[in-house]
Amino acid sequence: MLNVNGAKRSIEDTPIVFIGAGNLATNLAKALYRKGFIIKQVYSRTQESARALADVVEAPYTTHLQEVVTDAKLYIVSLKDSAFTELLPLIAANKNGALLVHTAGSLPMSVFQGHAERYGVFYPMQTFSKLREVDFREIPFFIEASREEDTVLLKGIASTLSQKVYDANSEQRKSLHLAAVFTCNFTNHMYALAAELLKRYNLPFDVMLPLIDETARKVHELDPHVAQTGPAIRYDVNVINSHLEMLAFDPEMQRLYEQISQSIHHRSTE
Repeated sequence: MLNVNGAKRSIEDTPIVFIGAGNLATNLAKALYRKGFIIKQVYSRTQESARALADVVEAPYTTHLQEVVTDAKLYIVSLKDSAFTELLPLIAANKNGALLVHTAGSLPMSVFQGHAERYGVFYPMQTFSKLREVDFREIPFFIEASREEDTVLLKGIASTLSQKVYDANSEQRKSLHLAAVFTCNFTNHMYALAAELLKRYNLPFDVMLPLIDETARKVHELDPHVAQTGPAIRYDVNVINSHLEMLAFDPEMQRLYEQISQSIHHRSTE
């Protein structure tokens, strides 16, 4: 890539503004900064979050959308869906010619229509925490843009971080997000319920870690349906009823156990 004077440019010359400084934005901004990208500014509604991220990526910050610079090439918007929809007119104001993208699995690309000329989606599918850095090389990125040249740009940026970069339209991305909720969020909720049960019997949660690790490793090699074990797939009524009796102290958890057991058994017989 060359500029008008013939000097060589690289994709890292794309100045980026981050709108949002939550879990995903924090991990993504740090990773891009380490790859040599210039983070031009960070916005967050709270000064603590904005300053914490801005300090790491050597960027100025603001807590006011009206103060976001208007001369960046790329704006990565990483906000809650409800806040994104509400704030989009302010986010897009005076950004003519810039590329605006969001990082959500659940929002269609079309939310930008009428607000921006160039727009797209830059979706890394992973669970993020500010307190734990991830290895982006193995994280799949799903890219969509309103213009072909912007698709190429976004895929190029993603490729500096990850070996797994894919095209995905909004409908595909919604299904990815739904599947991710089952795979990650619901699974983690099961860990939380297991931790409550173990605490009730004065047992530490870390006794489950080898089981969790092996369960995760198995699906790298086996189809999840094939990897399924436990009393539900056998529909061992004696064990299931015993477990339901043990859960009598918590009717909600008891119903959940029964519903999941029925789902496992039903799908194992299809």
